[in-house]
Amino acid sequence: MAMKKEKMISFFWLTFSTVLMAVGVYFFKFPNNFTFGGVTGFAVLFAKFLPLSASDISFWLNMILLGVGFIFFGRKFGAKTAYTTVLLSVMLSGLERIYPMARPFTDQPMLELCFAIALPALGSAILFNMGASSGGTDVIAMILKKYTSVNIGMALLFTDIAAAAATCFIFDIQTGLYAFLGLTVKSFMVDGIIENIHLCKYFTVVCNDPEPICHFIIHDLNRSATKVEATGAFSGQAKHIINTVLSRTEAVRLRNYIHRTQPSAFVMISNTSEIVGKGFHSI
Repeated sequence: MAMKKEKMISFFWLTFSTVLMAVGVYFFKFPNNFTFGGVTGFAVLFAKFLPLSASDISFWLNMILLGVGFIFFGRKFGAKTAYTTVLLSVMLSGLERIYPMARPFTDQPMLELCFAIALPALGSAILFNMGASSGGTDVIAMILKKYTSVNIGMALLFTDIAAAAATCFIFDIQTGLYAFLGLTVKSFMVDGIIENIHLCKYFTVVCNDPEPICHFIIHDLNRSATKVEATGAFSGQAKHIINTVLSRTEAVRLRNYIHRTQPSAFVMISNTSEIVGKGFHSI
């Protein structure tokens, strides 16, 4: 039962993140000819020369790359990635037929650029966090990683830069500059969202009586902690150091508990997003 619930939650987030990407791409990226970001970016360029819309070109490119992924990786090719790739492609083609976009929503390209960046970036971050992706150029990256020693990150970055540069000649300088801006901001935004999803609080508590605090961490927060014996450098008195990692909600509860029960304790709290171990992320 628990496994079924977990699969349903995973299915919901896969679908939700893909819907975010589709909305951002179709309603804000395609109408403004923004070319940053993988297959959808190249679809905008190809649509200028082919008798097909950007949505249809994106659909066929994604389907081709999906097939290539299964050829090279077989069943190892992620089911999550396959699902999101098909869903994104179908949604883009479906939106074009349900709600054709002859021009952008507004006459404010900077405002539309913000949505064209934010929605797909949020969707991509959720997918990456779940070990999935929206396919597209990620398939090429997987193949390069398997068969070559090419720096994948740099290869994909140069590909995106080439698409943005082509925009300056195919459309105009202004659109090209928006594409470069979108490419830069999106890369930072995806990393920032992923880091924020994993963000935890690392506590270092120096106190005289560690037992009540450890009891609260173990029995009220269902976490664990490490105790270390220490000596105050100035006072020379025996001290105890408690180290623990908590979620943001748990961190507020522990901070309030320490403030209420041991106000003389010295507490250091720092942000961390790379926690590997039981209760967090596996190695």
